[in-house]
Amino acid sequence: MPVKQYKSHRKKGDYPSDVTDEEWSFVAPYLTLMTKDAPQREHDPRQVFNALRWIVRAGAPWRYLPNDFPPWEAVYQQTQRWIRAGCFEAIVDDLRQIIRKAAGRAAEPSAAIFDGRTLQSTPESGDRAGYDGHKKRRGSKVHMAVDTLGNLLAVTVTPANEQERAQVSELAEQVQDATGDSVHIAFVDQGYTGDRPREAAKEQGIDLLVVKLEEAKRGFVLLPRRWVVERSFAWASRFRRLARDYERLPETVAALHFVVFAILMLVKAAPWLPSS
Repeated sequence: MPVKQYKSHRKKGDYPSDVTDEEWSFVAPYLTLMTKDAPQREHDPRQVFNALRWIVRAGAPWRYLPNDFPPWEAVYQQTQRWIRAGCFEAIVDDLRQIIRKAAGRAAEPSAAIFDGRTLQSTPESGDRAGYDGHKKRRGSKVHMAVDTLGNLLAVTVTPANEQERAQVSELAEQVQDATGDSVHIAFVDQGYTGDRPREAAKEQGIDLLVVKLEEAKRGFVLLPRRWVVERSFAWASRFRRLARDYERLPETVAALHFVVFAILMLVKAAPWLPSS
């Protein structure tokens, strides 16, 4: 019996993860690092960006990139150029201001929320992994700061055995760099208690406010302000590239969080982006 042939109705290169015309009009100036006649511009930057978006959404290895995208080596190399140039941080910073203004907030936040989550290690990242005794998992810990709307402010990545309180100085400095020293308070959980994290935050002009879970309560409870960062972690975990730590370098893990939030925030800001 002959095998039934199925015909795809999808256009070549047309994926759900592709950037829209409006989104590309916004991000193109950030991602254009060279002139059109530069040797590295052999491939269309929009298609390279689409390939990166597919990678973070699908979670596939670089070498498994579909053939209707530019070659995986070109996509990887251009991604590294964008990361080193801070392109995605700049996109996230500007989108955050657009979203906040549209919500009737000040362009830069006055409050932030800090937290960390552990990513399971893989053979690629195992040599820098640590053991998280609380989660009983070996991997990396992503320390993240968001504003009160859940928009990304800062990320740092350490082995999973590193404590949250030890990362306050680095995270607070990144937050103030991103916001122009506008943040005055940071909501944290009980993993950030102690004099050292409080003093580290104070050096950056931030007061740590520990949101505690009442001893009488049991089970899942939405803690004031704290749930916002948990929701942001959930948003990021829907992108399979961030479901585990697949990267050799911690800097790449941090940078891919900015890629993911750029994608998420482009969708949020879509009503206020200029038409192409």
